[in-house]
Amino acid sequence: MKNASLFLFIVISTSLFSQEKYTKEISLKTDNDLFTSTYYDRYYTSGIFLSYRLLSKTPSKKYVKKIVEWQIGHQMYTPFTAIVPIVALHDRPFAAYLYINYGVQKVFKNNRILKTSLALGVIGSAAFGQELQDFIHTIYNFKKAVGWKYQIKNALALNFNANYTQFLTKDASNHFDVSWVNTAKIGTVFTDVSTGIYTRIGFKPLQKLANSIAFHTNLNDDKSNFKRVAESFLYIKPTVSFVLYDATIQGSFLNPTSPVTKEIVPFKFDLEIGYRFTANRFNFGYFYHFYTNKVKNLRFNKGNYYGQIMVNYLLR
Repeated sequence: MKNASLFLFIVISTSLFSQEKYTKEISLKTDNDLFTSTYYDRYYTSGIFLSYRLLSKTPSKKYVKKIVEWQIGHQMYTPFTAIVPIVALHDRPFAAYLYINYGVQKVFKNNRILKTSLALGVIGSAAFGQELQDFIHTIYNFKKAVGWKYQIKNALALNFNANYTQFLTKDASNHFDVSWVNTAKIGTVFTDVSTGIYTRIGFKPLQKLANSIAFHTNLNDDKSNFKRVAESFLYIKPTVSFVLYDATIQGSFLNPTSPVTKEIVPFKFDLEIGYRFTANRFNFGYFYHFYTNKVKNLRFNKGNYYGQIMVNYLLR
């Protein structure tokens, strides 16, 4: 009965749609391994991201949309468990990263997207990782985390990030398409490159790259040639990465005094499987994310996973 009610809610929600256009969006996204298991709490344990997106009115002959984004983000990492009082048992460092990010996304006429962003923040105790984890553990009635006094030391966080997406192909029914996705990061926290494939399987006809919640391009004004329509799709996104530097593992080169640092694994594989859908002004998403080891000699060396929940709301 519960499953039937959930299916009915999704079907009705994706049908209740107006043609009104919206130029702004707020988004709350949260990552947590608790979304996939209440037993495991390790490695990348939490991420919280609050974003505000705005459709720019700057005209251009090269692109159909320009979207500006502000984001506040927080990420938190622990060893194989959050309770490790003996420092010799830390198989990866405790670490937290807090930042503000400004990004510009340009949607070009030939089914390409380029997003560049600059993040400024801090890693270390100034990012309040211990305090946030204690708060989360209190909510779930878990034991208090032990071992944060050995976390990565405070350092300035400055990172430049670029994302490039290129549409590749789709089927005749427009219920299946594939895009090429790429990311590059360079800075005092992360330096890496990745490439992969983003495949969508639609329960409804899929929207173009320039007008889809999949790529955060669903904002439109009165001059836009696109209409807001209901979306509902599964997606699969495998990527491979080459990692040059990760301050949450190796410590910052700006402050090389961290008591626990580890050696990174240069090559990494990630797999996202998720579902996204619209419901009037809202759009929702959930995904399962598996990734191979980021650190050498982990106690649990067969990869790790976490879940993500996303809620977005459109504004005029």
